[in-house]
Amino acid sequence: MKWIEVTDCFSESQRHYKDKYLIIDEVLDDTVEVSLFSSPDGVYEIYVSYAGMDGIVYVNEADAYLRREEIKRVLAEDYQKNKKPSNEFIVEFADKYKLEIPFDLYFDDSALFCED
Repeated sequence: MKWIEVTDCFSESQRHYKDKYLIIDEVLDDTVEVSLFSSPDGVYEIYVSYAGMDGIVYVNEADAYLRREEIKRVLAEDYQKNKKPSNEFIVEFADKYKLEIPFDLYFDDSALFCED
């Protein structure tokens, strides 16, 4: 199991999403995804997707890279052990990292999709 960076599969125009910019997008075994988006207001977004657990963790710019690495580690450990998150894991993860599910995560036609 190895994280694979897939940022380059997005065009430059696709990496600009609303007022955010996709800095890095990595996937693990086509099941876990962790992306980092910058923002001009300094509130970065870490997008998380793990077998049906999807959401965004909001962090300040100074903490964004370390928090992303921590989240990747936690998700990879659970994935390696369980292959999908349990309800208990989801609740604990969401509480610890303040995982949010913004309305536009699922209902925005301008969402990012990787070019094939």
